[in-house]
Amino acid sequence: MSVLSEHLEQVYFIQYFKRTYPDVLIFAIPNGGKRNLSEAARLKAEGVVAGVPDLCIPAWRIYIEMKRSAGGVVSKEQQSIIKYLQSVGYDVIVGHGKDDAIEKLNGVLNAKK
Repeated sequence: MSVLSEHLEQVYFIQYFKRTYPDVLIFAIPNGGKRNLSEAARLKAEGVVAGVPDLCIPAWRIYIEMKRSAGGVVSKEQQSIIKYLQSVGYDVIVGHGKDDAIEKLNGVLNAKK
C-alpha cells in the first residue's frame, strides 16, 4: 500500500473539514515548497516564516501541521514555531495523515467543551 503525499492528506483533510464545519474558516499558510532564491527572498521580505504550520482555524485558536501518514517528520524550525504558538495560547496539532489530524482535532475540540 502506498502512502499518500502530504499534499493529498491535506486536501482530504480540508474536504472533510469544510463538509463537517461549513461555517468555520480554515485556511492554508503556503510556507512550504521549493522556490528559487529570488522568490524565497521576496517571500521572506514579505514576512514568510519557516516552520509555521500548514493550516489555521482562527475561531478555535488551532494550527495544524500536516504530515504524511508514514515518514513525515517535524523539522527543528517547525518544533520551535509549535512551541512558541503553544506558549501564547494556541493549540497545535501535528496530523500524520488526514485520519490522525481528524482524530486529534476532535480531541482538542472535546477538551475545549
